[in-house]
Parts: sequence; C-alpha cells; structure tokens
Amino acid sequence: MPPLSEQDARAILTKTLSFSKADSCEANVGTSAGGNIRFARNTVTTAGRASDRSLVVQSNYGQRSGTATINQFDDASIERAVRRSEELARLAPVDPEFMPPMAQQQYVPTSAFFDATAGITPEYRAEAASRSIVPAKARECTAAGFLQDGANWSGMMNTAGLFAYHRQTGINYSATVRSNDGTGSGYVTRDYNDVSQLDADATARIALEKAVASRNARAIEPGRYTVILEPEASVELIQDMLFSMDARSADEGRSFMAAPGGRTKLGQKLVDERITIYSDPANAEVPTSPWLGDGRAFRRTPWIEKGVVKNLFYSRYWAEKQKREPTPPPANIIMEGGSASLEDLIRDTAKGVLLTRTWYIRFVDPQTLLLTGLTRDGTFYVENGQIKYAVKNFRWNDSPVIMLNNVDALGKPMRVRGCLIPPMRVRDFEFSSLSDAV
Repeated sequence: MPPLSEQDARAILTKTLSFSKADSCEANVGTSAGGNIRFARNTVTTAGRASDRSLVVQSNYGQRSGTATINQFDDASIERAVRRSEELARLAPVDPEFMPPMAQQQYVPTSAFFDATAGITPEYRAEAASRSIVPAKARECTAAGFLQDGANWSGMMNTAGLFAYHRQTGINYSATVRSNDGTGSGYVTRDYNDVSQLDADATARIALEKAVASRNARAIEPGRYTVILEPEASVELIQDMLFSMDARSADEGRSFMAAPGGRTKLGQKLVDERITIYSDPANAEVPTSPWLGDGRAFRRTPWIEKGVVKNLFYSRYWAEKQKREPTPPPANIIMEGGSASLEDLIRDTAKGVLLTRTWYIRFVDPQTLLLTGLTRDGTFYVENGQIKYAVKNFRWNDSPVIMLNNVDALGKPMRVRGCLIPPMRVRDFEFSSLSDAV
C-alpha cells in the first residue's frame, strides 16, 4: 500500500466533503502497512505482511449521525459512501450528547515517523526472532514471542474547516522464555518508533536470563513486602490510574477522583510529592499523534505534579456542560524519576521482592482504584542488596494510589508500552496468596 502524503490526504478528504449534502460532515482517511513474525517452541510459526486503507464518512443532521466506511477511493465509491452515511443519519435516533464538528485546531509538530522502521524487511524480522531462539536452545530453554512493525498515515477533515494529518511508525518485540524443566520463566517487551533503538540481542537476553534464574522457585509467605518494581511490573497499574481520571466519572461520584459533596480531588494532594506524571505527544522518546480522533489537540498536559492532581480529562460534551476546557485523555504517559538504575535500587534494599512483571490485572473497586493481579515471569527475593533466590508467584491486591503513596525510591525512566516509567521501590505492597503459575 503506497504511503498517504499530506497532499494526497487533503485531496481525498476535500473531494469527500464536496459530495456532502448534510448539515455537517467529517471524514477520516488512513493507510497502513506493516509486518510480523511469531515464534514458539524455538521455531517460527507464522510470518506475514499486511496493508490496508480506509475512508470513514460521518454525516450529521441536527443531532443525528450516520457513518459509512469504504476502502476504494474513486469518485463513484466516495460519493456512494457519503450518500449512505446521510441515509443512515436520517434513520438514526437523536444523540443528546452530540457535539458538532470542531473548527481548525493548532497541533504541535511531532517526530514519530522513521523511514528505517517503515522499511523493515522479512529478513530483519527473521533475524530478530533468531536472537531469542538460538540462545534459548543453547541454555536448555524454549522461546516464544512476537515482533510486529508498522507505518500509519492518517488525515481528517470536516465542514467546519478542520484539517489534520499525521504519520507514525512503530515496532514492538516481546519474548517469553521457559526453562525446559518447566520451573523457570522470563519475559521481556520493547517498543520504539525508531527500529534503530531496538537491540534484539540485549532484549532477548533479558528474558533468557530471567528464565534461567527463576528455576526451582521457593515459596515464601504472602503478606506486605517492600517491592522493587521494574517498569513492566508497574506500567499497567499507572495506566489504569491515569485513564481513570475522567472528569465525568469523578463529578458523578463514580471514581477514585470523586470527593464528598459532589466535588472532585482536582487540586488535592493524591500521592507522594515525588510523583510527577504528564503527557506530551512531542516527547522525543515516546512521540505520538498530536490529535485525538475527534480533532482535539494533544498538548503537554500535567496530570499529577509533585503529588497534586492538576488535571482531569473531559469529553467535549461534559466540558461544555461543566464550562471547562475539553481536555483530552493522555496522549502518552511520562512519569518522572531519578537517576538510579534498577541495580542501584536492588543494591539499596535490605529485604524485599523484585517484580519483573504483573499480569492478568483486573479492577476490584473503581472508587478506590483497588486492583488485583498476578506476578509472573521472574519473581525474586532480595536481601542485603542482592538477589538471593527466585520465589513462587503471588496474587496481589493493591491500588496504584496507595502504591504511589508508599514510594521509597525512583530510578531512571525507560520506555515500556509507549510510556516512560521509572523502576521504583515501594513499601507495603500486598501479596494476598501464592500462585502456582510459573
């Protein structure tokens, strides 16, 4: 599928809107191309490449909307899609929370596209897979994993005068290595916009070393422990917290951000003063789209600053109702930390548990943000600054709010799942029971 230039996107979208007879119309166009390779049992199982393109047309009559999607861009097909969306809009029920298309917005420039990533070859994917498979075989282990890369070009335009365009690349590589005796497991994941930042050898080595080191784990009693959390172990908890900072849920008393008397915790100290979390689509380490699907602009937005809640995110409807700015949800998550390495945090720990991954995380109570999940793929007991032995996995019950109030030390942030998260040492993390999972 050929790339979609800004000029191409503008031409297609202008033509689409020229066919509109509705009160208002919005169109989104996008193309994508990428490939993948999957391996298991120390051999490649599937590999492929895919490309796609689409044009989505939304027509509005008053508060009624209809949408049609096509993947052919000739004039006749585009006009049929517009007519179909108009037909559906006339049949649709009234949406009491409908918001009209937005006028032109100002978007920050981002550098999220890299030619090297867009040009990844099947040979590169096969070689990356071999970096996990070959060393695993040599250490009597079995590797499984997935590498996926892609490039996306997207644009949107509406009859209110808005036009937006963005292009982005990405690569994600994850691997799980199990010892052949079935007692040890290790996991690693890395993602980048620029493929040149991926060191496949070093990445694969992490999962392998964890698998070997976690064999024959010992059981220790559940309870409250000091834990050292690798970024992969904490990222999902922090994501769950940030994406629960919805203003409407807080205003209606349905979330952990609700306060007595119909108020919210905006402006209140929520976590330890060392915690600062923000989003920024133009951040050089985790660049992303400068606009949300409805056209709102992503900007550098502080969410928690020195422990204090600085912003909640609002839908356009709820922002208008509450007379607030329609702040979009986080474009990405960037948590500030320190300069210490993970090894430094371990070395400074008298007694604790090293968590390399948390998994199968579920909400227990949205109003306190209590979560539950399992540890997995390498859990280790630490004493006097050294990893002493592997321990059996746990089920845990804790809240990221409590976790970030119990922070003892923060390390240097690293990229994981499109976020920047530091390793951290946390007091009194609750393990509720043992788990038989490896």
